[in-house]
Amino acid sequence: MHMRMEIYPRAAVERAMKLQEVLLRATAGKIKWWQAAEMIGISERQMRRWKKRYEASGFDGLLDRRRGVPSSRRVPQAQAEQVVSLYREQYFDLNVRHFHEKLVEEHQIGLSYTWVKQALQAASLVKRKSKRGVHRKRRERRPLPGMMLHIDGSDHPWFQDERRHDLIVILDDATSEIYYAQLAEEETTATVMAGLRAVIELKGLFCSLYSDRGAHFWLTPKSGGKVDYDRPTQVGRAMKELGVHMIPAYSPQARGRSERNFSTWQGRLPQELRLRGIRTLEGANTFLSEHYIAEFNSRFKVPAAQRGTAFLSCRHRNLEMIFTQRYERTVDRDNTVRFNNLVMQLERAHWRDTLAGCKAIIHQHLDTTLTLMIAGHRIGHYSAQGKLLTPLSQNQIKAVEKTLRGKVQKPTLPLNLQIPQTTRDSHFTTASTTTTE
Repeated sequence: MHMRMEIYPRAAVERAMKLQEVLLRATAGKIKWWQAAEMIGISERQMRRWKKRYEASGFDGLLDRRRGVPSSRRVPQAQAEQVVSLYREQYFDLNVRHFHEKLVEEHQIGLSYTWVKQALQAASLVKRKSKRGVHRKRRERRPLPGMMLHIDGSDHPWFQDERRHDLIVILDDATSEIYYAQLAEEETTATVMAGLRAVIELKGLFCSLYSDRGAHFWLTPKSGGKVDYDRPTQVGRAMKELGVHMIPAYSPQARGRSERNFSTWQGRLPQELRLRGIRTLEGANTFLSEHYIAEFNSRFKVPAAQRGTAFLSCRHRNLEMIFTQRYERTVDRDNTVRFNNLVMQLERAHWRDTLAGCKAIIHQHLDTTLTLMIAGHRIGHYSAQGKLLTPLSQNQIKAVEKTLRGKVQKPTLPLNLQIPQTTRDSHFTTASTTTTE
């Protein structure tokens, strides 16, 4: 018995002793064989097999015969050491799933994911994950692509150094397909608009956009409170013009699909950039556009619940003017408009002698150039430094010089009724004209 204790664990020996006791009681006729099977928790057929083994080999026949015999499915020691060495020396910052894919694709090692995970955990190279939290019910996906898109940004050291950038990702709720993924210095209104415009040009108009309550998407009067649907942001205004319904998320759990997506990005993209020696923002974005988005979709895209698509054509939409940031200014007496420390001289309009006092809408394009609009008329296109990109004619130059000398011509009659009233006039109510009899 002492030798058996050295070879077999205590629990196995105690189970064999209990089994022997029950078999002896059944053999003596004190209990029925079916009762013995129930006491041990096995079937009557298994009990008959245990009886034959006990009669043939005694107590030793009740012990596990596999103890001490190597498994025929055991991984060779050399291969196990190779796997651990590869992870320690080359793939040390990859998650287990990512590392398992590299083993199969790059090194032709066809071990199971579970074995690789357990081997890395046993070698203390990968931490064991803690238990999951409370049970949550996953929201059902939209049945068709284009019904709802997720947009979000993730701040992370993507180059594995002190630099932090925002990865802006737009994905489809129905399939988890990535339509857009680019790194930016920071998530801004311009970078968000650039992503949305790229998706619309690629796929078409979608039905709804799901986002967090960041300042680019929503105005939230009270921190952490409800959004103000009546005061849209620049992005909200552009989506409204395109007929896209915006949906705010009120918790990270509500954005579970995009949050899990970013967890995958953070566990893979930095390592892929390191393995390829990519250290610049431009190089990373080129790699994303030309290679990695397609690879990412090939692994994680899922089929939609229904056939078809909800995307619509947008051929008749002027996306260049829709995806701009708009600001309102008043034209000064010298026919200039001031914006962000810039002074832009306006061209002379053929439909009005002077534009002084008019309300001008400044459209700031994604390339930072500026377009000025007054009453639906395009007045001029300017560089980010305020320089007129279209040269003035000689007549326009003379008109501008005359205006700068202070000789502003009086407007001719009849006045153009399309010109909006001035700011000063808007402070007073317009009295209606009545006649008394």
